[in-house]
Amino acid sequence: MTTSISIQALEKTYITPRRTVRAVAGVNLDISPGELFFLLGPSGCGKTTLLRMIAGFIDPTGGRIAFSGRDVTHMPPNKRNTGMVFQSYALWPHMTVAQNVAFGLSVRRVKADERDRRVREALEAVQLADFGARKPNELSGGQQQRVALARALVIRPDVLLLDEPLSNLDAKLRIELRAQIRAICKSTGITSVYVTHDQKEALSMADRIAIMRAGQVEQVGEPRTLYRRPTSAFVAEFLGETNFLSAEVEQSGPEGSSLRTPAGVLRSSHAGAGGARVTLSIRPEALALLDAPAGGALEGRLVETCYLGEIAQHVVELPGGMRVKVAALNPGARSPEPGAQVRLRADPDDVVIVG
Repeated sequence: MTTSISIQALEKTYITPRRTVRAVAGVNLDISPGELFFLLGPSGCGKTTLLRMIAGFIDPTGGRIAFSGRDVTHMPPNKRNTGMVFQSYALWPHMTVAQNVAFGLSVRRVKADERDRRVREALEAVQLADFGARKPNELSGGQQQRVALARALVIRPDVLLLDEPLSNLDAKLRIELRAQIRAICKSTGITSVYVTHDQKEALSMADRIAIMRAGQVEQVGEPRTLYRRPTSAFVAEFLGETNFLSAEVEQSGPEGSSLRTPAGVLRSSHAGAGGARVTLSIRPEALALLDAPAGGALEGRLVETCYLGEIAQHVVELPGGMRVKVAALNPGARSPEPGAQVRLRADPDDVVIVG
């Protein structure tokens, strides 16, 4: 049976002679059994502190952590049955790959034949079955990280914790390992909590994501929901490039809102209070660039275009000097030249009220 994680009003405060720092400030989270759950946020937001409290390496100042209803808040790490994958692989250089993977089993006094079988299974799971006799320094960075993952899995943990495991790898290798790590986590069915500051990593791998800011959870949801339906400007901007526009709600009803901006009127499927001043978030790829005579919502002047083959990046200046970015996928042979008057159109579902 897989493990659920319940975190209630969790806090960690550090007190120094100079100041008091609330690294984690009243976090509430429920993580489902078998879920691959991401803690995402900028440096210093508290995500690693939260992970280490789940692991038992840091004792909370307040609140509660439970694994499937069992209170583990102040339980030592060795009693929680968690597996940890660190940013720095933390492999013993004098041991072989197999010996590194077997280390946790040896500490638990697992019998030799059972230990060898489980090490073999763990190495097969990370596609390193033929590497058991090698030393860590004979492996690539990606292979070493998979050894670290096998070492965490071999003890059959109730919860797998991953602390920015791909941050030391080059960009190409990070992309290759994303799918592998997700496949391993999902095939084993182990509840996994993964810390990263890399938005693409989280969006491509997670079942759900908690976005953290200043020790608190800003928003929790599935990747697609967070990207397309951010509830704050911080979440919208942190998850990817976006345009912010000021607008006034002219009309609002069950089907959405009519929003007046300095460049024209937009429709949004989101409701807003009539007469209210709001901030809109529109992703560059959600804006369509049209010739001036064509129908569109916003009017502006094309300032510059950068052609990149599969995509063209445009900058459009709206009345009042506001500039927005437009990303056109598979741009055609013809497009307006810089200086031309253009119109921009956005689907109401892509016009999001964030403040």
